[in-house]
Amino acid sequence: MNDWPDGWTGDRRERSNRYGRGSAGAQPEGARAMPHVQPRGVPQQSQGYDRGHEPGYDSGYNTGQVYGSPAGGGGRDGYGGPPPGAPRGPGQAPDWRRRIKVGALTLVVVILAVSIGTYFWADGKLKREVDLSKVIERPESGDGTNYLIVGSDSREGMSAEEKKKLHTGSAEGKRTDSMMILHDGSNGPTLISLPRDSNVTIPSFVGSESGKTFPSTGRQTKLNAAYAEDGPELLVRTVEFNTGLHIDHYVEIGFAGFANIVDAIGGVELDIPKAFKDKKSGADFQAGTQTLDGEQALAFVRTRYAFANSDLDRTKNQQKFLAALAAQTATPGTILNPFAFYPTMGAGLDTLIVDKDMSLWSLGQMFFAMKGVTGGDGTSMNMPISGSVGGNLLWDKAKVKELVNQLNNDEKVTVSGN
Repeated sequence: MNDWPDGWTGDRRERSNRYGRGSAGAQPEGARAMPHVQPRGVPQQSQGYDRGHEPGYDSGYNTGQVYGSPAGGGGRDGYGGPPPGAPRGPGQAPDWRRRIKVGALTLVVVILAVSIGTYFWADGKLKREVDLSKVIERPESGDGTNYLIVGSDSREGMSAEEKKKLHTGSAEGKRTDSMMILHDGSNGPTLISLPRDSNVTIPSFVGSESGKTFPSTGRQTKLNAAYAEDGPELLVRTVEFNTGLHIDHYVEIGFAGFANIVDAIGGVELDIPKAFKDKKSGADFQAGTQTLDGEQALAFVRTRYAFANSDLDRTKNQQKFLAALAAQTATPGTILNPFAFYPTMGAGLDTLIVDKDMSLWSLGQMFFAMKGVTGGDGTSMNMPISGSVGGNLLWDKAKVKELVNQLNNDEKVTVSGN
């Protein structure tokens, strides 16, 4: 009995002939010799070659169908690629277009979140304490925006050591140390200093705290006395009454806030044409260009006894310094640098007092208008003076009227001041 499988014998010659003629078995030799390996994604095939002739059977080879096409259940565009959104295979190039889109969208979201957060942070720091609705008998509003900017000698929040360092003294309460009107219009910004010793008439007013009406007695006094008597509301009322100019916004900053802003931006560079010294303010400056820190800056803007024209010369120094401060603060190096921007904003907003209708947008416009005072079409001046009485400075009424008309009509200022 033959132990070989069907069709096989031990005769080598017969086996050799068999290889040449093919197998006589029911299956091809290859099918018996090796297990069938089915390619991935290819429909299962029958092991018999004669099934393609069975009735109703369609293998797909005669229709042009390609495995991996959409009709076959996968691929992209009929070429067997991965469908959209499928994981990237080994060695496949990254989708840079998609990465750039995602990165740009993420950046926009982050910028919006930071901007909104900064807005609410800064808005929450503003002290909206001045109610201009309490000011009575106000003049008509003109074109442009008028800000009354006040530097007070408030020592609020200052330690004894800080008061000594900044030469502020320890007086209780607060008084106006400087007053300016900033007009922001289409013909360039105009900054007008109001000397604290200006002789003005105190008009009728309603007490900011008591609500009581005080009739006018025609009393004349220094301008800074109005602030000392009933605060910002009476000061605004007095300025409007004596000028005929409508004040849209009120901004006040104390000693500490002023010095802190200067220190936060790393000092302010200023050209001092002539050396001067003043024991009361602590000023001691040599002539030439130099960088002033917070302590020196405060001494510079407060000094008046070292000058022949006293308060008039001081107001000119105040204008010069504030314009330099604004110009050096409103730069990309400060605005785009969070390590400079937030300390500067925080230092100023912590001690800034504004009216109840002041927005951050209006405050920003004021700041950039201040920057433009010394450049382009900007103008800076003192209120026109005609003389003095009892040590108080008298305004030139004709020039003041012409100046106010030009500001109300948002015209180019041609009036000169002292």
